[in-house]
Amino acid sequence: MKYKLLLIVLLFIVGGLSNVNAQHKAAAGKVTLFKLSFAPGAGKEPVTGRMFLVVSYSDTIEPRLQVGRYGTQFFGVDVTKLQPSQAVTIDASTLGYPINKMKDIPPGDYYVQAVLSKYTEFKRSDGHTLWMHMDQWEGQKWETSPGNIYGKVIKISINKTAGQVVKLTADKVIPPIPPLPDTKWVKHIKIQSEKLTKFWGHPIYIGATILLPKGYDEHREKYYPTVYEEGHFSTAPPFRFKESPDNAFYKDWTSDGFPAFIAITLQHPSPYFDDSYAVNTPNNGPYGDAIHEELIPEIEKKIRCIKEGWARLLTGGSTGGWESFALQVLHPDFYGGTWSYSPDPLDFHNVEGINVYEDKNAFYKIHEWYKVPTINTRFPLTGDPRLTSEQRNTMEVVNGTLGRSGGQLDIWSSVFGPVGANGYFKPLFDKTTGDMDPSVAKYWIDNWDMHIYLEKNWATVGPKLVGKLNVIAGRMDDFFLNFGVYHMEDFLSKTQNPYYGGTVSYGDRGGHSYRNYTSGELIKVMDAYLKKMHPDKYK
Repeated sequence: MKYKLLLIVLLFIVGGLSNVNAQHKAAAGKVTLFKLSFAPGAGKEPVTGRMFLVVSYSDTIEPRLQVGRYGTQFFGVDVTKLQPSQAVTIDASTLGYPINKMKDIPPGDYYVQAVLSKYTEFKRSDGHTLWMHMDQWEGQKWETSPGNIYGKVIKISINKTAGQVVKLTADKVIPPIPPLPDTKWVKHIKIQSEKLTKFWGHPIYIGATILLPKGYDEHREKYYPTVYEEGHFSTAPPFRFKESPDNAFYKDWTSDGFPAFIAITLQHPSPYFDDSYAVNTPNNGPYGDAIHEELIPEIEKKIRCIKEGWARLLTGGSTGGWESFALQVLHPDFYGGTWSYSPDPLDFHNVEGINVYEDKNAFYKIHEWYKVPTINTRFPLTGDPRLTSEQRNTMEVVNGTLGRSGGQLDIWSSVFGPVGANGYFKPLFDKTTGDMDPSVAKYWIDNWDMHIYLEKNWATVGPKLVGKLNVIAGRMDDFFLNFGVYHMEDFLSKTQNPYYGGTVSYGDRGGHSYRNYTSGELIKVMDAYLKKMHPDKYK
């Protein structure tokens, strides 16, 4: 009898545990559900764009301002003709970053915020109609772009109450960015490009921030050599100049005897990125022509620059490193020399870890019996991995589908790649699986590998580039960009008829921010270079 009673008790316990486990699994499957909308007061017209949910541990800084490559958690959903007050759902199926699934966010208290990024319809001259974010002179940042709508920050508990529904409303419109005032030292130019407007079927603007030398106003008969500092979108003056005695470059620039140059940064954001890469491409349009045939002539009409190629010098880092090098190579007579820092891949053997020549998959290095995740970013001091290629690409997908992330890999694909059947760029690889497209890889290499270009064209462009190519990189670049420099150096060091006559230098433990000169020292190097190369013109 007692064994029968014990059996009944055991069956009851097991049955109870099974029921508890079933309830636990059911509860675990019911993640917090978010319903996001925008208020009628923030806009009466339907919106096509992308709705974001941002989740953070702290509200010291608004959650939307914490989003980034190494930033806080966020999710995104495309919306088409979203009406005011119409809800957008973000749930267990929505892709997020850095954590991909809502169910994997640890239970706890968080601060959440909704942001709606508006897209613009572009009816391009190539016959394609695209919906993309139109830069508002903020540098392709949806979290701060004028016209986008955001909501207040709310504190909630996630995954503590199974299946809870959280409603968030975006009701504040980000205001326009006011025009920057000119000063004695700094001037601004902004023009509508006819060439780009025709291509995109929508007004496209480009501009410049111009730093004038000491004595510019007093010596009105004098014309000056120009240095173009290329790089990501910024309306700030070149070389981080600030009108303050505490600014090191201000002290150099305004001191007696300092070389008298005009320094210029250009603004040319594309619907794909904060910077167009300053070249003509099928996806971005004729930015190279717009800069060289519209913007620079406008600058040289209003500012007393020497209008000769020998007097136009280039520099820049990262994106600006690639631009300054590529512009010098592609326009060897228009520019007189470049000092390119940590350039984006000059050679496609290592594009943030991806070997465009050989890899079958962008997320893994595939060996005979095993595969290893491709590392996208490393810590320069230790070499430890910081992000994998898959993580980096997931972040871009959460920022925007169809290459509309405003991210680094997407802009490379839009610059280096062909147009796809849908009008957006044809991707180098599938951002879900990582599988590479060999036809796109070939397009990249044939059209935009600077190493291959110079190798094929050295007989014609080489004589125009002697002494003009100077490249500087850290050997521990965060994004492995030093490897592209190695391959370029291998080619340049063996050039003949003529020998390239420039320099390639490294910082042995330098990361992506490595510089071998201060800004003031670089200007002095350029001054000495012009005196050596053009003693009859530059005195």
